[in-house]
Amino acid sequence: CGQETGSLRRHPSKSPRRRREGKRSQRRGDGHEQLLWEIERRRLPGQHEHLEPSGSASDTAESSPKRRAHFLHGPYPATHFGPKACILPNPTSVMHIQDPASQRLTWNKPPVNVLVIRKIRDESLVEPFKELCRFLVEEKQMMVYVERRVADDATLSKDEAFGSIRNQLCTFREGYDDISDCIDLIICLGGDGTLLYASSLFQGSVPPVMAFHLGSLGFLTPFKFESYKTEVAKVFEGNAAITLRSRLKVKVLYESPQQQPEHNGLLPHGHTNSEAGKVTLQLQVLNEVVVDRGPSSYLSNVDLYLDGRLITSVQGDGVIVSTPTGSTAYAAAAGASMIHPNVPAIMVTPICPHSLSFRPIVVPAGVELMITLSPDARNTAWVSFDGRRRQEIQHGDCIKITTSCYPVPSICCHDLVYDWFESLAQCLHWNVRKRQARLADISDSSDTEN
Repeated sequence: CGQETGSLRRHPSKSPRRRREGKRSQRRGDGHEQLLWEIERRRLPGQHEHLEPSGSASDTAESSPKRRAHFLHGPYPATHFGPKACILPNPTSVMHIQDPASQRLTWNKPPVNVLVIRKIRDESLVEPFKELCRFLVEEKQMMVYVERRVADDATLSKDEAFGSIRNQLCTFREGYDDISDCIDLIICLGGDGTLLYASSLFQGSVPPVMAFHLGSLGFLTPFKFESYKTEVAKVFEGNAAITLRSRLKVKVLYESPQQQPEHNGLLPHGHTNSEAGKVTLQLQVLNEVVVDRGPSSYLSNVDLYLDGRLITSVQGDGVIVSTPTGSTAYAAAAGASMIHPNVPAIMVTPICPHSLSFRPIVVPAGVELMITLSPDARNTAWVSFDGRRRQEIQHGDCIKITTSCYPVPSICCHDLVYDWFESLAQCLHWNVRKRQARLADISDSSDTEN
């Protein structure tokens, strides 16, 4: 009774009814705090440093005993808005994405099978290819996989010194042999095209890719071949930084079964969708999907849908739907902004639109885009995937595009930020111009004039 009297003395204006409501509110608050604690417990390490349970953001930052020196995700947002509002907690099935800066490669078991992809019809790559294969087979005791057309190259077959290594190579044929379940690591020798080709070989999970710059451009190939032994040994040890390059999952639905495309290459065969009664083709694309007017002299006229809602009609030469990795390729030439590969997004870029206001746009990575021919289109359209598999799209067909759950884990040479800006500077010469001279001191110029 004394405790209740003390409570009345501290809050003389509260009635017994209001006190009961306050206790119920307190119990609800305790349950909400318990729920928030469960969410905090499931959160990845490092994310709790950005919460603001009390005080300002600056106070929390100053009182935190441990600060991350390198963090690519933005700060975790405050979940309380004012004295009574808060964000609805996510269900436990929602996954919290690991920060890209902390993504490191590790091996569950030591790697054994290595796929070496070499740029075809480039004689300058024969010696680096033989040197790498000899290192992997003799020093690292790896099983090396190569394409049969690479192993049957006349230059390799004539080299008797390389004959013992060549006989130990495992070969496969694109379009006939499925190697997706037996490759532990991919090593590319060449330019960006070798990485795109490696991506096309794996329509599901992709092994880690290590790309050496031996081509013409090399935006996606950060490693120098001169130090290949040291770099490859580091990758085998694990803990290498990786960039998860998102891919697009593309599904083409054909109105008529007669339009089913012919397949040659490690791409999944078309199948019939029993619900829609349409033949479908599903692909994984690393750079971009391009829909254009093809050989026709008319403007292309296609409708663009986002999550089932028509957002615009594209009248021009076509449209590019690209990943952040593809934003530095065809999309950049069409006037789009360049996006870091760790930014979760999809870029939509028109090709020579017949409009002064059609600017490239960036949409969230989780949306589904759909492209169809407009009902009043005067001609058909053509679609290509990473510059390959070009085919015609007719009335009634549609192309559905969303972000794939199978990215390409690209191994970094330094780190995922430095490598990207280094490629911008070295390959694209981003913002390179002659430096402006320093302006002479005003006082010196006035003295000279006097």
